[in-house]
Amino acid sequence: MEDIRKGMPVLARHAGEWVGVYTHVDTDNNLIDRHKSHLTCTFPAEGPHAYHQTNVYTWDDGRQETHVFPATYRAGRIFWDTDRIEGHAWEVDPRTVCLYWERKNMPGWYLYEMIQLSDCGNHRGRTWHWFENDQLVRRTCIKETRLK
Repeated sequence: MEDIRKGMPVLARHAGEWVGVYTHVDTDNNLIDRHKSHLTCTFPAEGPHAYHQTNVYTWDDGRQETHVFPATYRAGRIFWDTDRIEGHAWEVDPRTVCLYWERKNMPGWYLYEMIQLSDCGNHRGRTWHWFENDQLVRRTCIKETRLK
């Protein structure tokens, strides 16, 4: 099996726990939603998934959601196919990972995500561009700091 850490060294630098805030806006930059996040990114030594991410979202009113995203690795990319999303990610340069994914419960929608990791590895910025029927309808900005 190919070694994901060698094939995707930028992604490998994301291992650990991250806390941050997701801010969702419409195309006029009106706030749609804002919530806190706690993500855990791991690279299991055994099993069918080379990458595993758990996202915990918390809103100010106490609501909480947890989503799990195991991924396989091949040919320099990771691939998701979960009950929630299907997509893949690839590295662009020494700081950047890009993702393309579709939400299975939202036919006609797809997203592109770009993640920038700081040189020190403790900060990252992420942006999502949401498209419905090939039209930009929403953006998400995420600011995160490494917890551990």
